[in-house]
Amino acid sequence: MSNRVVKEGDGWRVGFDGSAPCYVGLVAGSDWAMELTAAEFQDLVRLVTQLQETMQAIATELMPEEKINCETDSDLLWLEADGFPHRYSLRLILNQGRRCEGCWPEAVVPFVLAAFNSLSVF
Repeated sequence: MSNRVVKEGDGWRVGFDGSAPCYVGLVAGSDWAMELTAAEFQDLVRLVTQLQETMQAIATELMPEEKINCETDSDLLWLEADGFPHRYSLRLILNQGRRCEGCWPEAVVPFVLAAFNSLSVF
């Protein structure tokens, strides 16, 4: 039995297949895709949650017209939020091995965040 989960919409996709031999995760935008190991996927979920919480916490400190750039990383990947606390893009770079890069534009980030928040694979 597979525990494969794929969530997708216009311009984004997040997937997980715990039965895959090496790359259990998949993240994609409209013109890019990358497979992730379990450790990379777990780090991504953790860092996305961390950035989401940070952007919400900073919102009270900024003027409405102020944009912010916030970064976080691990040994495996780097993640950046850029824009307004309530509307921002997310950029992802893998730090080891494949050296992949992708970016979700601000219009799809709420859907990507909801997909990550709804996953309970770890």
